[in-house]
Amino acid sequence: MSKILVAFFSPTSTTKRVAEELAQIEGADLFEITPAQVYTAEDLDWRNEKSRSTVEMNDPNCRPEMVGKVDDIASYDTIFLGFPIWWGREPSIVDTFLAEHDLKGKTIIPFCTSGGSGMGNITSRINNLTGRESKVLEGKRYGGTVSMEDLKIWMDDLKL
Repeated sequence: MSKILVAFFSPTSTTKRVAEELAQIEGADLFEITPAQVYTAEDLDWRNEKSRSTVEMNDPNCRPEMVGKVDDIASYDTIFLGFPIWWGREPSIVDTFLAEHDLKGKTIIPFCTSGGSGMGNITSRINNLTGRESKVLEGKRYGGTVSMEDLKIWMDDLKL
């Protein structure tokens, strides 16, 4: 049986709720991607071109510092990677997580939360960020809430 990790970034707790339910269904370990500098409401104001999140997302090389790492990433076969969709892609702090962990040979399955944005080319972006040395599956986007039943259906469809 493969060992599963649910890693997630959730500045407003929306993605966290989905991650916790997913981990419960799969019997997976949880890891919260925590920025060294917590995002404030002002930082997350996408309408402000000078807000921290807007500045970070406009710089494709931005890698905000994160607190901690997964202790034994090598022990996991599958990683569910959760985050809100920002500017049509994963937040820069998720790129930091991908850069700071050796994900060679891992299966990565993104799941995103968004009130309206689709997943766009997130799968290919993650594939490029991991050096194409991991297997990145098409993920799933959820709105603000998701039922356990919907998550179970998705898990059944993945056939992990």
